[in-house]
Amino acid sequence: MFGIHDLALFVVSGLLLNIMPGPDSLLIMTRSATQGWRAGSAAALGIGTGTFVHIVGAALGLSAILATSAAAFTVVKLAGAAYILYLAVGMLLSKRSSNGAAAPPKIAPLPYRRIYAQGILTNVLNPKVALFFLAFVPQFIDANAPHKALAFLILGAIFNINGMLWCHALALFTAGFAAKSSARLKQNPAVAQWLNRATGGLFVWLGVKLALAKQY
Repeated sequence: MFGIHDLALFVVSGLLLNIMPGPDSLLIMTRSATQGWRAGSAAALGIGTGTFVHIVGAALGLSAILATSAAAFTVVKLAGAAYILYLAVGMLLSKRSSNGAAAPPKIAPLPYRRIYAQGILTNVLNPKVALFFLAFVPQFIDANAPHKALAFLILGAIFNINGMLWCHALALFTAGFAAKSSARLKQNPAVAQWLNRATGGLFVWLGVKLALAKQY
């Protein structure tokens, strides 16, 4: 239907790809651990919105610009890397409060609408996501399909829905684990601060990795 083939393989492959760790997953886990599952879900919804932007852009051919224009790819790549590093700095500069408790990151807690915006930006400003859709989705569309753009949108929607299920499950799991560990972290604030710094360090690594990413 709609020129789509091997749908089951597409669904399984999409789930495996969504499970792979990256800046999106790390953002969800950080927000869930610091502000609860609702914050993680807000980040997940933002990421889903960003993914939808990539899907529509790829279906309309806009993502092809990133694949063919080195300048456009570099601008988006550096903007995304700068934003990820901005988030990392807020975590790395967090300090303990005067009573010895670990202070939360300066970027948290945040209103859900701002967390939602963070999710959008971390996804939209990653040109590798756009190139991924251009490379991955067409493999499941017949070359002679009458409506390739429609088939692309349908497959993109399926991928995004599956991704949202995983992201929300990740938010719930992380928030639950954080809740069970909260008492221990309060007793040992150094551990809480170490975890905060470790997360910031991972964001630095992801930001540098994105900044150094090549177009192909």
